[in-house]
Amino acid sequence: MSASPLFAVPDAADDSMMQMTVEKVTGAVSREVRDSLAVEEPLEIQLTYGQSSQRQTRSISVTMRTPGDDFDLAAGFLMTEGVVRDANDIDQIAFAGRPLIDPEPQTMDALKLGCRQNIVRVDLATDVTVSLGTLQRNFYTTSSCGICGKASLLALRSVCPPRSINNFRVDTQVLYRLPGLLRASQGTFDSTGGLHGAGLFDSDGNLLALREDVGRHNAVDKLIGSEFLADRTPLRDRLLLLSGRASFELLQKALMGGVPMVAAVGAPSSLAVQVAKEFDITLVGFLRENHFNIYHGSKRIDHYTSTVKGSEE
Repeated sequence: MSASPLFAVPDAADDSMMQMTVEKVTGAVSREVRDSLAVEEPLEIQLTYGQSSQRQTRSISVTMRTPGDDFDLAAGFLMTEGVVRDANDIDQIAFAGRPLIDPEPQTMDALKLGCRQNIVRVDLATDVTVSLGTLQRNFYTTSSCGICGKASLLALRSVCPPRSINNFRVDTQVLYRLPGLLRASQGTFDSTGGLHGAGLFDSDGNLLALREDVGRHNAVDKLIGSEFLADRTPLRDRLLLLSGRASFELLQKALMGGVPMVAAVGAPSSLAVQVAKEFDITLVGFLRENHFNIYHGSKRIDHYTSTVKGSEE
């Protein structure tokens, strides 16, 4: 980015929640109450790239997300997908006024995709080379893609940034505190109960950044994108905590962001574990107040007594 990036300022209003009247049943009696819902709307991400005389704009993604931190989401998506590698690759992020895709009119009306706040355009610097293959999503990011784990790992090796030795350590008692700290900071979740959270912590258990979204991957993109735009990546001294499960896609994003450790309140998938082992990311799952499972990197978690023989390390 330039010294004074031309980032348009998103609307300050909180569009992440909406109110509606619901019928609440307790036992055999019902009553009408006001309820808060997490908003879910589409976000189209457009990319403008090329030399000054040959600029072109393409729609590269439409994702269902909770409005808010949309510029972080777009930047994080581009970074974790390998389209950009440095914050200086981006000249400007702004809301666009018109969708590039052309869905049926009734779909457009229902999803409000034409709304200015639901389209973000990212302008790349003129010297940034864009791989059309990358834009076409030629490496695999979803656990339902049907591609074998070996092919997915090979694809990741071709796009991930250089890795350094993983020296990030954390104490067992620090780990136990993290879910409570994340949960206590999830303001929108408190009101709606419908959002995933992703948080960045240091080795002492200090919560440094938090993002929420209806989509797990969006929450992580928003979180890593904010750090990317602030020129704080790679995140070699940070722990990524997920409020749900750890999928291949989320480990991929952690890898692209340089994160050395991922902890999840829920379960990891088999391919997520493979990514952790292949790229030496410490991976913890089922993290609660008094227990967790270590899937890789146990030597970097301090002050617990192991009774396991022949462990991975």
